[in-house]
Amino acid sequence: MNWDVAHQIAAIEAVKAHRDLGVDRNTYVDVYAALLRAGVVGMARPMPRLFGVYASPQDNGPAVLLNSSLDIVAQRHTAAHELGHHRAGHGTALDEELDRARTWGDGSWPDEEKVAEAFAAWFLMPPPAIQAVLARIGVRRPQAPEHAYRVARWLGTSYAGTVNHLHRLRLVTRAQKTAWLRVKPAAIKADLAGSAVPGKAHVHMIDTGAHGATMRVDAGDLVVLGDTRASFESLPHGLQAPQDATGQLALGGHPTTVVAAEVTEAFTGAASITVPVPGAAELLEFTLERQAPRVGVQNLWPA
Repeated sequence: MNWDVAHQIAAIEAVKAHRDLGVDRNTYVDVYAALLRAGVVGMARPMPRLFGVYASPQDNGPAVLLNSSLDIVAQRHTAAHELGHHRAGHGTALDEELDRARTWGDGSWPDEEKVAEAFAAWFLMPPPAIQAVLARIGVRRPQAPEHAYRVARWLGTSYAGTVNHLHRLRLVTRAQKTAWLRVKPAAIKADLAGSAVPGKAHVHMIDTGAHGATMRVDAGDLVVLGDTRASFESLPHGLQAPQDATGQLALGGHPTTVVAAEVTEAFTGAASITVPVPGAAELLEFTLERQAPRVGVQNLWPA
């Protein structure tokens, strides 16, 4: 089976899964809620050499075991991959490859793994959700790597996986895909934030298109107000103005013009934020929601 066939199968199955599991195809997909509705038992624990494990009904499943050491994006993708095994009726699978991008499309994947991997993309990035995000960031088609990165942030997916899926949807050309995959996410993040961003932290660009929407974040991430001439008047508990290595305010320059906020470990749950926008008739309102990697059993699917 080649990747085109795997994607054809996966695209159909993802639509069925969205329907059967009550998933809204127009927005961010809560993969853990979908697994719960699918009757799949799950837990997460550190596993140095595994992304995840799917146990089929024949092996006392259905159940999934996720690597709790993964970051939230990789863990969400793995959860969707394991759901793909379940929806396709596959047998027990151990997903050992820790560098999926390295072997993407090289023909070395078994057919069942190709279908599950393709399912993860279609399940987490349904076309209506892609179109909704593009409208939110103000473009009809992605024109730059930054656009693909911003789509990835709204949908909770990886940059490379999003670029590949945008090409699969014929929203970017093969030449664009090839060029954009050469761009390091660190460079995109630095451009969006105006300075280098440490580690695996993400940058979430908020402009007027984010009005009424919810952005999922984790500790260390930066929330940046872009192209609105706006600034934060106050920050909810758990968010703080970012500081540089000397302890000085970064990305804003002056305490009264804070244009970025850093998410700390103290931020839990969700918080509604309002920002006045110069020249606008109404406040920019959006919600931030903390979604950290899952650990244990109760945090994965609450009883």
